[in-house]
Amino acid sequence: MGHDHGHSHGLSGGTATGRHRRKLVAVVIITLLGVVAQLIGAAISGSLSLLADAGHMLSDAAGVSIALLAAWVATRPATSKRTFGWQRAEVLAALANATILVVIAVVITIEAIGRFGQPADVAATPMLIAACIGLTANLISLSILHSGRKASLNLRGAYLEVLGDTLGSLAVIAAAIVIALTGSGLADPIASLAIAAMILPRAWSLMREVVDVLLEATPRHVDLDAVREHILSVEGVVGVHDLHAWTITSGVPVCSAHIVLDAAHFSAERTDEVLDALTECLGTHFDTEHCTFQLEPAEHSSHEHPTHD
Repeated sequence: MGHDHGHSHGLSGGTATGRHRRKLVAVVIITLLGVVAQLIGAAISGSLSLLADAGHMLSDAAGVSIALLAAWVATRPATSKRTFGWQRAEVLAALANATILVVIAVVITIEAIGRFGQPADVAATPMLIAACIGLTANLISLSILHSGRKASLNLRGAYLEVLGDTLGSLAVIAAAIVIALTGSGLADPIASLAIAAMILPRAWSLMREVVDVLLEATPRHVDLDAVREHILSVEGVVGVHDLHAWTITSGVPVCSAHIVLDAAHFSAERTDEVLDALTECLGTHFDTEHCTFQLEPAEHSSHEHPTHD
């Protein structure tokens, strides 16, 4: 009797980023308006921290635009060459976002250190006005992204970047107030370093999640030992090995396993029951709808490689 390669659920639901596309478009538009205001303010005031915040916001707009492009590419159909289509393009977009953040943080740090030796004259009033406009744009974007921030790497990345921008705008506002009250230009490079310090941890967090996906690590919300226990609890299942869980892209976890059945259930009449029970179990308890199972009789274990578990 041939092995039954089981039930699997398609990936027709689209990616998580794609389902929030309109939110991302709105954020790009609002962010670019904030960038223009801050660039004008930086040119008038001579503020490095304002320029740094504008650069950070511009990178956010670029990153979200990349995410939108990736979400569109990810909707292209699967082919025999790319059986999961282009869905992992979203993960590559998130990697680009993280890289952009690191570069901006390094450039800001170098420029800020240089200004400690040669403090620049900064006009506090236009600096403060532009920073307040940037803060308003960031708060609006945060409200738009808040509901979808846990659904996708790219939405999470965009949310964290805008959150960092919000804190950056607050730092610029504080620096502008200090300059207006004391006349000290050192507040500007200090605020710039604070912005760089806020960027790096977020970039690292996003990079780590991207690497987990690219290395096909077990999704963080999936306890593989618990999955194994649930599989073994299905009637007729006497063993499981080659159990793997990974993520194709945000919101698309997948699972595969070799399932060993007892003799009574390894028949044309009973295997469908087992497969239905397995897919329902993993879909319900572990939010893993795309599952591939290979069903095997108990005696087939002698053919398996000894390292399989």
